Amino acid sequence: MRKSILSVIIFICSFCNAQIVRKYSNEFLNIGTGARGLGMGGAVMASQNDVYAPMWNPAGLVGIDRDWQGAAMHAEYFESIAKYDYVAFAKPLDNQGGVLGISLVRLGVDNILNTTQMIDSEGNIDYDRITKFSQADYAGIISYAFHPGGNQRLDLGVNAKLVYRNVGKFATGFGFGFDIGAMYHYDSGWDIGAMLRDATTTVNFWKVNQDELSTIVDGEEFNPAPADKMEITMPKLNFGVSKNFEFNRDLELRPEAGINMDFAKTAAVISTDFASITPYAGAELKFQNMIFVRVGVNRFQNITDIEDLKRKISFQPSAGIGIRYKGLTLDYAITNSGINGSNFYSNFFSLKLDMGDFRN
Repeated sequence: MRKSILSVIIFICSFCNAQIVRKYSNEFLNIGTGARGLGMGGAVMASQNDVYAPMWNPAGLVGIDRDWQGAAMHAEYFESIAKYDYVAFAKPLDNQGGVLGISLVRLGVDNILNTTQMIDSEGNIDYDRITKFSQADYAGIISYAFHPGGNQRLDLGVNAKLVYRNVGKFATGFGFGFDIGAMYHYDSGWDIGAMLRDATTTVNFWKVNQDELSTIVDGEEFNPAPADKMEITMPKLNFGVSKNFEFNRDLELRPEAGINMDFAKTAAVISTDFASITPYAGAELKFQNMIFVRVGVNRFQNITDIEDLKRKISFQPSAGIGIRYKGLTLDYAITNSGINGSNFYSNFFSLKLDMGDFRN
């Protein structure tokens, strides 16, 4: 067993040393899903305990303890230029004591103008040579969560991810990787959660169609194919602390705060060559477990104003509402996708079906 683990570590390290490490590879899997979590600024690392858990912390799947759950979400970015969709299913496994989940994700941009062939071999511009293509990222995720050793206070979960990326006729890519998550519930009511994304790194293999990508004008080649056909997605660590406060029989409040850590130098408010740290916070106000109001803030970054060249801190605020009736929950969230309060807003709608509430 030890030899097998050592072989895997050596195999991964050889990839990391020989291939290209991307800071923002497979970022569509870091957006999150479910309008609840998005409305709270991602502050659900220690509290998301339903079918949406795999995208935040797969350990939360153990919260499904009675029957199966299904979910669907649709969102549009930048005035419907990009579309983001998610469907998922999760069910307890009675004979194993764990919960199995299956999720499908797509982020795509359609009708992109292809101008690579607009200039013919003699240098003439021909607009009839312009075509359109789509760029889309897909992921299939199989998740499993359980109580190790029967410890009801500790939840563990893992995601196995298969990624497919398509850039029209120009390139296709395949990737695979794993996420690991955990939650711990204290007697005092405090909950902590952590997720290590791309725990073993996620490897992406690319195939480029050079005939479609490049063009030759007056004997000179433009748009040559990239030399590197493989990229590595490095691990990211998310950590959160949460507690539920009951004011009375009808009203509850659950705040959460935490950090997102990238093992690379980025524009985060705390950034070093080793790691970059971004804080987040959010809260959910619940009335009779039927009406929900949410707020959150995330993605704190250092930016430079292009007009006065001054350094500023930007962040992404979010808010949302939800309504639940029996086993059906409809949630809505809105976030500011731009920088420094720009007018780019994204709307998220998600639906969850809990058969345990319908049948009990």
